[in-house]
Amino acid sequence: MTDDMAAIFREELRDLLESLERGLLDLKKRPADMGLVNQVFRDLHTVKGSGAMFGFTDLAAFIHEFETVFDRIRSGALPVGAEILRLALAAKDEIPGLVEVEADPEGRRVAILDGLRAIMAGGTAAAPEAAVVAVGEDGPAGGAARLRFRLSGAALSMGARPEIVLDELRALGATAIVADLSEVPPLDRLDVEACAIGWSMDLPAAVTEAQVEEVFLFVDAEWTLERPAAEVPAAPAVAEGAQDMAVPVQPAPRESREAKAEAGATIRVPAERLDALMDAVGELVIVEARLTELARQSRDPALITTAEQITRLAAGLRDATMTMRMVPMRSLVGRFRRLVLDLSDTLARPVEFAVIGEDTELDKTVIEKLADPLVHILRNAIDHGMETQAERAAAGKPRDGLIELSAEHAGAEVLIRVRDDGRGMDPAKIRAKAVAQGLIAADAQLTEAQVYALVLEPGFSTAEKVTELSGRGVGMDVVRRTIESLRGSLEIDSKLGQGTTVTLRLPLTLAIIEGLLIEVAGERYTLPMPSVQEIVELPADKAQPRRTGDFLDIRGRFVPFLRLRQLFDCAGEPGPAQNVVIVMAGEHRVGIVVDRIVGTNQTVIKQMSKLHAGVRAVSGATILGDGSVALILDVGHLVGMGRAQGEPAGREVAA
Repeated sequence: MTDDMAAIFREELRDLLESLERGLLDLKKRPADMGLVNQVFRDLHTVKGSGAMFGFTDLAAFIHEFETVFDRIRSGALPVGAEILRLALAAKDEIPGLVEVEADPEGRRVAILDGLRAIMAGGTAAAPEAAVVAVGEDGPAGGAARLRFRLSGAALSMGARPEIVLDELRALGATAIVADLSEVPPLDRLDVEACAIGWSMDLPAAVTEAQVEEVFLFVDAEWTLERPAAEVPAAPAVAEGAQDMAVPVQPAPRESREAKAEAGATIRVPAERLDALMDAVGELVIVEARLTELARQSRDPALITTAEQITRLAAGLRDATMTMRMVPMRSLVGRFRRLVLDLSDTLARPVEFAVIGEDTELDKTVIEKLADPLVHILRNAIDHGMETQAERAAAGKPRDGLIELSAEHAGAEVLIRVRDDGRGMDPAKIRAKAVAQGLIAADAQLTEAQVYALVLEPGFSTAEKVTELSGRGVGMDVVRRTIESLRGSLEIDSKLGQGTTVTLRLPLTLAIIEGLLIEVAGERYTLPMPSVQEIVELPADKAQPRRTGDFLDIRGRFVPFLRLRQLFDCAGEPGPAQNVVIVMAGEHRVGIVVDRIVGTNQTVIKQMSKLHAGVRAVSGATILGDGSVALILDVGHLVGMGRAQGEPAGREVAA
């Protein structure tokens, strides 16, 4: 792990710990608030997953215990109590020390874990009156269940610790634990990252499969639980007073940790303050342009010199403000490549990771909030979506799977897509799972898009077994909530056997793009340069509009075009020489007839007001260097209009 990656993790960890502490303190006031319980659980889940991904295995193992406690709380098997919250807060204080690899000579962490295990043991004890026993011909079945398990894949390299698993199983009452050494290879062929030892043991008949599943929740393992034919495990119940157990925990020393945090601290500025700064810079540009004009008219050398200095300062401040807000997508790509590589190795599913549009710039706040949603989407693409090599070969697919992350500006939006060529999503399976969980009625009429949208519901998961990567029912609902908080939307498109595409549509609040400045009837407009393919002169025979669609023959291909004068209902006649800007959106392109090409400029996109929400041909506005405003045209909408207008002409020429 590089220093940059470690710094990114520590920066994100600070935010997560603040959120975690805030949630735990709020739970003291509102212990019945399940929204807070889910928030705390998600924070723990993210800290543990990120910690394991960045190599902090001791941190992941430590968090496992009280994450499981909150999982039981949200399932209703354990109540929120003062002792649980005290231990959770104490555990939260230990996380920075685990990240900094600080020793624990006083045994605080052990005391915390012992207290949490005691609460879980007391809180899930089987109630004799609730026990259900199946009666066969020979009466009630007796004896113990037989558990066999083996860590799979590179479990050890991912932070799995067999001794922790065995300790948890002993806490459930495991006896007669026997190690299976049959698959241990000779020393010269021993893989130190793989666990070749298996185990078998006896468990009490009252232990449920759910309890065993929780032991292996974050461990990649294969396990089986065998019971006597007529035996059914007892149902768990909550023991009263479990939350009031007392375990002495000493507070952790914090002075050294705070000093370390201050040494490498960064300043985080709320996005609204940067928005206000950008607005102020825009106003400064307007005043600067006015001052320059006054200086030119006065011909006063001192005033002209002062205006030139202010122009340079304003330009520098504008560029600095833009740079401050905007970061390219590549700032996220590094961690995603490592994530895909690790998951590919762990799951033994070779995957090629391709990135398109790394230079696409987004607002820094948007980039920060996109990190977790994209991690969840990429995990799902590999864990749920990608087949094994044998399955891909049988389906006639390439041996290695493909996951493609792309980003592009599209009119008023930034489109971020994660596409895989895996097995795709099965609408019938999703629907059946949703019916089983009570999300929809069995006879509900849903479109395919609505069926795919069900995976975004809280708690929804199609995983057959809970693993470290998936199956808790968290992830996609967090993705949707984050995207909606950015005023964006999420779309899922899938074809069974071909793959899945997840598209995130985000509005351009503050984004920098190269713009082509054009003029129509004396007004200036901006076209995003990434959408511009070429510029040609409008032929003389096309100067007058036709009753049918207008089109150009460009190197043997018909391209429909729009006349912005007609579209905007401009008065007057165009000049003798008009230009056609060929723009492209997706796989389609059209021409846009303009009076004059002014030039290129760096465009800061400003969101339009709600009053202009219905003006679909315009995606935003920008302040030009002279202080005037130029509307930014929505290329996607214009391309759609051009295609609709050009179809009759295309058919006429073809005839």
